[in-house]
Amino acid sequence: MSKKYITTPIYYVNGEAHIGHAYTTFIADSLARYARLKGEKTFFLTGTDEHGQKIEESAKKNNKPTQEFADEISASFKNLWDAFEISYDKFIRTTDAEHKKGVQHAFIKMYEKGDIYKGEYEGHYCVSCEAFFPETQLIDGEFCPDCGRSTNIVKEESYFFKLSKYENALLKHYEQNPDFLMPKSRANEVINFVKGGLKDLSITRTSFTWGVPMPSELNDDKHVMYVWLDALLNYVTALGYGNDDAKMQDFWPADYHLVGKDILRFHAIYWPAFLMSLDLPLPKHIAAHGWWTRDGEKMSKSKGNVVLPKEVADAYGAENLRYFMLREVPFGQDGDFSQRAFIDRINSELSNDLGNLLNRIIGMSGKYSDFVIDSKDVAKYHQKELSAMNKVLDSLDIFMQNVQPHRYLEELWKLFAIGNGAIAEHEPWVKMKNNQKDEALATVALVANILAKAAVMLHAIMPKTTNTIANALDFTIDTASYNDLIVEKNILKVFNIKKVPPLFPRIEEPLMPEAPKAEPNPPKEEQKLQNSEDNLIEIGQFFETQLKVGTVVDAQEVPKSKKLLKLQVDLGEEQPRQIVAGIKEFYTPDDLLNTQVCVVANLKPAKLMGLMSAGMLLAAKDEDGLCLIRPEKPKKAGTPIG
Repeated sequence: MSKKYITTPIYYVNGEAHIGHAYTTFIADSLARYARLKGEKTFFLTGTDEHGQKIEESAKKNNKPTQEFADEISASFKNLWDAFEISYDKFIRTTDAEHKKGVQHAFIKMYEKGDIYKGEYEGHYCVSCEAFFPETQLIDGEFCPDCGRSTNIVKEESYFFKLSKYENALLKHYEQNPDFLMPKSRANEVINFVKGGLKDLSITRTSFTWGVPMPSELNDDKHVMYVWLDALLNYVTALGYGNDDAKMQDFWPADYHLVGKDILRFHAIYWPAFLMSLDLPLPKHIAAHGWWTRDGEKMSKSKGNVVLPKEVADAYGAENLRYFMLREVPFGQDGDFSQRAFIDRINSELSNDLGNLLNRIIGMSGKYSDFVIDSKDVAKYHQKELSAMNKVLDSLDIFMQNVQPHRYLEELWKLFAIGNGAIAEHEPWVKMKNNQKDEALATVALVANILAKAAVMLHAIMPKTTNTIANALDFTIDTASYNDLIVEKNILKVFNIKKVPPLFPRIEEPLMPEAPKAEPNPPKEEQKLQNSEDNLIEIGQFFETQLKVGTVVDAQEVPKSKKLLKLQVDLGEEQPRQIVAGIKEFYTPDDLLNTQVCVVANLKPAKLMGLMSAGMLLAAKDEDGLCLIRPEKPKKAGTPIG
């Protein structure tokens, strides 16, 4: 039996869960449910990361003992995942005794191997990121390159991990395992960071006490372990590493570590190096997703626009939320939560395409055959539709294996188009009037079988909804039905269909309060009185925008448009980006072909004249016209600007 080990990051307990945490967890849960459906032996891990200076400080701000504070926040995460019926096999906490023991075991092993040594550290430390940075990486010599916050100079005795020792081994692993980092567009930033040179990593602290104590063998209790060493090891301590390691034999190496892009470096560089030191196999895939905004704006408590997953689920339904988040954004790119977009997907895709199709089949079967469906003539009259259906079903697995739930759902929805198309083309009601009952009932049976197979494949995303569909169609979704209906391509023979309430009632108006809008600009007279600093932004806000150098590999005019050109721009990713730009009045396609441009690379894709555009070109415009901003000298496609 094949196996799957799937993990979320362990979530940091300095605040309550938000929509980004839910997104990661929904993806991991769907991968785990899909693996179980296929009959694979599966272990799904999630949990909370509870050590470090930031937790100690947060507890003090809340006037609570640190352990009590960690207990409360950890429980809020666990309760939320239980409310969402997340199918985890273990919820780990880094304050668990077994975890601490496993971390101490790993520390001693790396120490005895010669990969850990004692020294003195002086460097810039970001409390928010729990990370040290060399001065060369700081913004303006002070600010964290990851979050933009001010760093502190820390000088203290420390134990170091020989990260530099593993630089070449890491680069070799990336080269030999091109699917190690997912999506592939994320790999370049990691590889370039490692090629820039790795410095040995400080892995203990003496300036606070809230962490895993040092192993007793070293007799050095003034140190506690660096939070990232502690946290990353959860993926093996959860399987018993350093204690009873039976599950290590069953499930390690991990198949998928699901992480946000902000912690990719720790997982893609530090974690593999730790594992190499411990002589453990490396995980098969580290998959990093983007961030979520709300109505195009960054979420923050100060703005009052943070999306809390439980509030959304209470208003719209938990499985509707799962579907929307997994369908809305290509994995790896940033996503935007908009109630209008959410409602549109519920009404058009869930209600119209899926829910209405089930209702039509229930209605027709009740009217034509007393709710009995017999599939004996489906193959006789519907070879075209069966062939199209099987083609879609055969295409789905690769999208789940490549962690592309948006593509998986996009492809899966073609099944409902086939079902609705068959009804429109064959018009069973006409055939019943024309005394062609066998043909009419064959069409009804065809669509019922399409719904059954689609329910099996949708089960990992929307388990409760699909169980309702399966119950209506008188079968059970499990590994046996997966093998029967999907692998062996059989169809349901004779069965009774049951009435069910509408699965997805239409939604006409938003069910939650809209996010607070930005304050409108004051009149010009008032603007003149305002201090010019009103328009300043923090360094972290600037670095939310991803600017990259791109090479135009194809350029075409957009028919019937006076302003638009359609460009294919190489940004160093797996495929060129399509960007639709309003520059036709100033440039021809020949002017742009094989030239370089500067691109805002993390804009939410938008449609212009029916064409999807996934980026924006930087340009300057005055009374003399428009000109593109370009690099002074040719640069490699995808080079960051900043």
